[in-house]
Amino acid sequence: MADSKKSVEAAMALSQDESTRLGLAFGTQKITPGQHVPKGDAQSAPELSFNGATGTYIVISIDLDAPFPAFSVLGPILHWNQPGLKPQPAADGTTHLVANNVPFIADYSGPGPPPPSRPHRYVFLLYEQPEGFDVAGFAPPGGAKVRIGKRVRYDLKAFEVAAKLGPVVACNYFVSN
Repeated sequence: MADSKKSVEAAMALSQDESTRLGLAFGTQKITPGQHVPKGDAQSAPELSFNGATGTYIVISIDLDAPFPAFSVLGPILHWNQPGLKPQPAADGTTHLVANNVPFIADYSGPGPPPPSRPHRYVFLLYEQPEGFDVAGFAPPGGAKVRIGKRVRYDLKAFEVAAKLGPVVACNYFVSN
């Protein structure tokens, strides 16, 4: 899992380049990399956008810093895994990514660092979804919400291998406490 954390931290560099920055918005608030977002403002899944999107994508969001940034023994924690994202032109000229009726692999869970934690990093990784990806093979039966036990110490590398994902194509992150 330490390898996963290092590879995620490397992928975060993608957010510094606008061409590989995943657009995140909570309502009208567009998120810039590293921006502080109060946890109450991020309890619903963000709107995603990625200009130049042409295929089908998977987004994975993880908290790198659980339970505390200086003592992250529970991390990373999975906060979202949504396949089937397809580009949809928006009125503002951006390309939104929307999963129309595609089941989640892990439902969105907003930030919840324990008091008195310093801010945690919530990272959103965008991958191209492989041809023939079997969502049903990964999605919980009946659309059940994913419990905390399946989210803690999430093995991102194992999922990348099992799902046959390629490299991260876009990234963004915010901090919250």
